[in-house]
Amino acid sequence: MRSRTFTALTAAVALSLCSSLLTGPASAAAQAPVKVPTARGYGGAVSTVDAVASQVGIDVLRKGGNAVDAAIAAAATLGVTEPFSAGIGGGGFFVYYDAKHRRVHTIDGRESAPASATDKWFVNPDTGQAYAFDEARVSGLSVGTPGTLATWESAARRWGTQPLGKLLQPGARVAENGFEVDATFNQQVAANRDIFGLFDSSSELYLPGGQPPAVGSIQRNPDLAATYRLIARQGTDVLYRGPVARDIVRTVQHPPLAEEPIGTWQYPVRGADLRLSDLANYRVRHPEPTKSKYKGLTVYGMTKPSSGGTAVGEALNIIERADLSSDIQTLHQYLEASALAFADRNRYVGDRTPQWQLDRLISDGWARQRACQIDPERALTKPVQPGDITARGCTPAAAGAKVEEGQSTTNLTVSDKWGNVVEYTFTIEATGGSGMVVPGRGFILNNELTDFNFTGTQGTAPDPNLPAANKRPRSSMSPTVVLKDGKPFLALGSPGGATIITTVLQLLVNRLELGMTLPEAMAAPRASQRNSAAVQAEPAFIAAYGEQLGELGHSFQPPIAELGAATAIEFGRHGRVVASAEPTRRGGGAAAVEFPR
Repeated sequence: MRSRTFTALTAAVALSLCSSLLTGPASAAAQAPVKVPTARGYGGAVSTVDAVASQVGIDVLRKGGNAVDAAIAAAATLGVTEPFSAGIGGGGFFVYYDAKHRRVHTIDGRESAPASATDKWFVNPDTGQAYAFDEARVSGLSVGTPGTLATWESAARRWGTQPLGKLLQPGARVAENGFEVDATFNQQVAANRDIFGLFDSSSELYLPGGQPPAVGSIQRNPDLAATYRLIARQGTDVLYRGPVARDIVRTVQHPPLAEEPIGTWQYPVRGADLRLSDLANYRVRHPEPTKSKYKGLTVYGMTKPSSGGTAVGEALNIIERADLSSDIQTLHQYLEASALAFADRNRYVGDRTPQWQLDRLISDGWARQRACQIDPERALTKPVQPGDITARGCTPAAAGAKVEEGQSTTNLTVSDKWGNVVEYTFTIEATGGSGMVVPGRGFILNNELTDFNFTGTQGTAPDPNLPAANKRPRSSMSPTVVLKDGKPFLALGSPGGATIITTVLQLLVNRLELGMTLPEAMAAPRASQRNSAAVQAEPAFIAAYGEQLGELGHSFQPPIAELGAATAIEFGRHGRVVASAEPTRRGGGAAAVEFPR
């Protein structure tokens, strides 16, 4: 077995291979970085899905930047190397632990609907029926006002030590010099070929010669490099009030359709009424985080419009009341608690949910009301009903429907030598977003508004997630920071649409209840119960636990190749850290520490 020292040093050497991407000439892009999923040591740490982005973050830390500086620089780089999952055309949620004041802060940088939006935004006026998802996605209707750049600006001003313009420079250099296309990048373009092929701007960037860029080829994005440098010189107003804003609005209102599309597409591509005033009026929010207790630990997460903090907190509160007498019983309780939390999330959580309802969902009293429905000997029949938030006891309310979300997002985890921590999940929603690259600007616009419910899902009860003017769609993003005795113990998050909640929850269960180390918890097979009749799970999970869980009444969908692509950092004694990323999922992630040991 390799020693921990050897593993950490290997991580440092592997990541150093890509440093020339950040500072050197275009020819440097030919050196492909190596991803190492676990790094141990001291000082700051970075975990992302991409080796280039992780190296950018570590470079910032080693040059004296703090966790916020490193997180922003890494995020801007992911906008280049992971453009189908995140970028300045999207939004997300930023959670920050301030070591000096021992406080957790959040930024809500979620995209917002135009002022012209109504609850019929996704209903075809000619038919009175909701649009098909793909018809809505690949259109201006799906594009919300982006919040990512405003998030970076707010975080840099409040807690960073370096100006945003400086933090955009590494990403600009990667965009200009290029990076090596891997199998994941190639596959994501291939999956979107018919969509990207609809638009001149998208096909020119991602379909050279009409085909996805070959594995091993160099992908450059000079337009995005120029956009980053324009923002660095003139500030974020160029995207919210200036020339980039005008280009975004023009793209949404009049999608840049190709005269000769590549591939086939069955739906018309519609424009939508996003206006310059929608961008100019956009503001990030700074809400209080969700907060719950779990066996002496304090768990902080993201509040509305994300449902992640309330759902993870509710499920943990339910699990805490169970007798976890065996691994199978622990997994049974995890699946049951997930289903109950999703029923409640779908019924109650949205951008405009009253605070008292959110507080109720994450309370110990609510957990008792829901946990009493779980039978340790037999799984509940799914979908379960949501609880009645105004009542006491075990009586459920009217039945609700499960709701799915897109599977694309990215996540990063960063800490610094002063003890500050950033957990940041950001997205453009589906892999490839709306499919529309803003002409001349090099970034893809989100399809985040399809996270609204197109029509009501709660029967005669109000649906909290219907579109409305300036409203933000519900999210499952779950950036989570766990404190022990007031200091960071774990920070973690994941992409994966609605499976984000279950991925984060299962990582916590693996680490806290099943006795796994953080790297073991990261690598362990996953299952996701989102209040559906059958559990979604990876093949290895079904092979290991399917028979015994089946005896308790759980059934499984056909296996899915992978769930989530998490990143995490665990904080030990005397400043020791373990940074962890995926060993294989989504091509594997890249972890690094400032001072490897």
